[in-house]
Amino acid sequence: MSGELSGRTAIVTGAGNGIGLAVAKKLAGEGATVVCADIDEAAAHTAGQHVSGDGVVCDVSDEAQVQKLVTDAVARHGKLDVFVSSAGVASVNPLVNMSLDEWRTVMAVDLDGVFLCTKHAALAMAQGGGGSIINIASIKAFGGSPATGHYGAAKAGVVSLSKTAAIEMRDVGVRVNAVCPGWVNTEMVSANRAALEAILPVTFDEYIAHVQGRLGEPDDVAGVVLFLASDRSRFSSGSAYLVDGGALAHLV
Repeated sequence: MSGELSGRTAIVTGAGNGIGLAVAKKLAGEGATVVCADIDEAAAHTAGQHVSGDGVVCDVSDEAQVQKLVTDAVARHGKLDVFVSSAGVASVNPLVNMSLDEWRTVMAVDLDGVFLCTKHAALAMAQGGGGSIINIASIKAFGGSPATGHYGAAKAGVVSLSKTAAIEMRDVGVRVNAVCPGWVNTEMVSANRAALEAILPVTFDEYIAHVQGRLGEPDDVAGVVLFLASDRSRFSSGSAYLVDGGALAHLV
């Protein structure tokens, strides 16, 4: 631990579990004051205890709640340096069987929520002299994936949104990047494993072993987020970083 984020304030959404929790711990381990936000109140407060920071309830699809999350963090800690959008939902369903409500539920959190968080984080950072926004996307942003069309479309939107925000916010010192994990060992993947396996020609474990060697771990992603939160990435903005064990490099 080098303490390279000492004196900085970070907000992490979806911090109650999975990638978000790993990110919150990683940033706190490097000295950041971390506000852990999650729609699950108990999970948010537990995460806050893990990092000796704040645990805050926030539904990222609600603009008033996102704005309050940011303004309260700035009021309490003086500034906002890092914002990580990790909140997300998913389901497994072919497009022809998917209801509009199911489509909109995923879009509301996975894309609308990232827009709202990016908007309000950027405004706060611009007033405070700059910062780093890191949006968690997915390798599904770059290719079709059966039965998760809503999730992939949302994550493709996150990558595009991050690039546009990076251009718009460059002159005020706000960097915006996306991180695109492959298959990671999270509660979301576990919850959808049986449904995914039902559409695969092999077992889920065989599929993972073939395309990326192993399931990623949340800490694998958190390490890349830490890089983007730190000054080591000070000239990086508008990029999409793959953390997929080579899955997208795989042709056969």
